[in-house]
Amino acid sequence: MESPQAAATANKVATAKQKKEAADQAFKIGNTSAALRSYHEALLYLTGLDKNALQSIGMASPLPTAAGTSGEAPKEKTEVDEIVEKIYANMCACHIKNKNWKRAVETADKALAKNPDNHKASFRKAKAWGEQGFFDKAKKILDELRTKTPDDTAAIDAEYARLKVIDDDREKVHKAAWKGFLNKAPPKESSTADSKEPAATAA
Repeated sequence: MESPQAAATANKVATAKQKKEAADQAFKIGNTSAALRSYHEALLYLTGLDKNALQSIGMASPLPTAAGTSGEAPKEKTEVDEIVEKIYANMCACHIKNKNWKRAVETADKALAKNPDNHKASFRKAKAWGEQGFFDKAKKILDELRTKTPDDTAAIDAEYARLKVIDDDREKVHKAAWKGFLNKAPPKESSTADSKEPAATAA
């Protein structure tokens, strides 16, 4: 017979899945605010679940994992871990849609903490770094992805080229601003009268 704790845990997981599905549908129609809200609610249901209860409902056993491309031994991952990974990766997509680049990097990192070989999360992270002006960080990730996912080379190269244009334009603006600063006329020296200190008064 299923214990009350196991039943409560199963109910939380089922609710989290429903919230995630609602979020996925909201994202598909472009409602990122609703999607982010539902993803956040799903995470609340999945946070702090009892491992013994998860074990009793068959959700704490490690999932079969393929050999990773990160160079690290694959970590044991449960079904709950997989759901959380997908939620964070999808939240990253929402933040990119909203051009909230900082939060995009943060949520990509959380997805990658669950699975370093989540290539979609890595790609989105590169995009977010590049949009913030960190072209070298973006380039490093894209170079790694080009090696790990040769089938996606065309998309990776296109993103690299796009970010390079953004970086070059940003550099031109920076140089122009710096040149303008250097070409500014030096400030006129104040007159002797203006520069005199006030005469001392008797104590």
